[in-house]
Amino acid sequence: MKLLYLDCSMGAAGDMLAAALLALHPAPEAALEKIRAMALPGVKVALLPMKSRGLAGWHFAVTVDGEDEEDGRSHPHHGRHLGDVEQIIRAGGLDGAVCEDALGVYRLLAEAESAVHGEPMGHIHFHEVGSLDAIADICTVSLLVHELGAERILASPVHVGSGTVRCAHGLLPVPAPATARLLTGVPIYGGEIEGELCTPTGAALLKYFCRSFGPLPPMTAEAVGCGIGRKEFARPNCLRAILGESAEQAVELRCNVDDMTGESVGHALTALMAAGALDAWWQPIGMKKSRPGLLLCVLCRPEDRGRMLELLFRHTTTIGVRETLCSRTVLRRRGETVETDFGPLRVKISEGCGVRRVKAEHDDLAELAEKTGLTLPELERALRLGEED
Repeated sequence: MKLLYLDCSMGAAGDMLAAALLALHPAPEAALEKIRAMALPGVKVALLPMKSRGLAGWHFAVTVDGEDEEDGRSHPHHGRHLGDVEQIIRAGGLDGAVCEDALGVYRLLAEAESAVHGEPMGHIHFHEVGSLDAIADICTVSLLVHELGAERILASPVHVGSGTVRCAHGLLPVPAPATARLLTGVPIYGGEIEGELCTPTGAALLKYFCRSFGPLPPMTAEAVGCGIGRKEFARPNCLRAILGESAEQAVELRCNVDDMTGESVGHALTALMAAGALDAWWQPIGMKKSRPGLLLCVLCRPEDRGRMLELLFRHTTTIGVRETLCSRTVLRRRGETVETDFGPLRVKISEGCGVRRVKAEHDDLAELAEKTGLTLPELERALRLGEED
């Protein structure tokens, strides 16, 4: 599994995340050209080498009308509404999925600001995070997340800093109210360094893209990117991004039942899969007093264990669940729509460990078979799926 791990021991900001991910990209200039093609008014972007306390890395430099990107905390911009920001992003010509992710990040920001200020989301004025440089940061990170192709994104606990920070609303405690709201449910800490280490933009990007937060998991690192921030602290002001392969950990939950109907078992498995289980199944077993029963099994990610246990107890008659922590190796998977002589067809592509497999979505295949009058095996042979060019 391709894994992206973000080391936020010096917090997170939009430009630091963008620089770290650009440093991992095999063709960073090509990625930057897509951001330049958005034609944000007066905006220019570049990836520049930079050092912080002797540590070499990269800085994502954004200029607006020829001026260097400044700390919006000290130089507030005219506020934009969420609708204004959405219009700018949608007009940028980014790929649909990238555009929706960038908009999703801004909706998280709007929700946080709405809760903090007690106003409807549509009435919220974005100041620092609505500036053109912040829009460039968020769109760049959204683009790079897609182009790097990581199947899971994890991050360390987030260092937020301490003290106070000046922004458009005045002098605020660190973490700023919107940042604190965005990081609800995320492990954070502070006190070591005075100053704002995690900005609202950085917090929103982490909350939107990261599946979980914790220590660096076992992985084979393939590349490391170091994004340098503009501020100077007692420690190197950097965010590290590590891209590599990881053996995925999973939890297998098992329980025995002998007093459930087939309909109830089916409903339980459907509910577990809908809640994010990696897999769920049953098999017949013999139980005490020679009664026939079922072994119900659920495979899930470690962070989903608690939710899956609750669902097992809620939807089944079991009074006890066994669990095992295991590792599983999975092929990298992605979905595509391919054009064939018979029409468009959605396929699943699995790659890794020297193997490449292409499998058609059954519903699409069945629809094409009905249209052409071919049997499924005849259609599969005609399509020659999985064969190399």
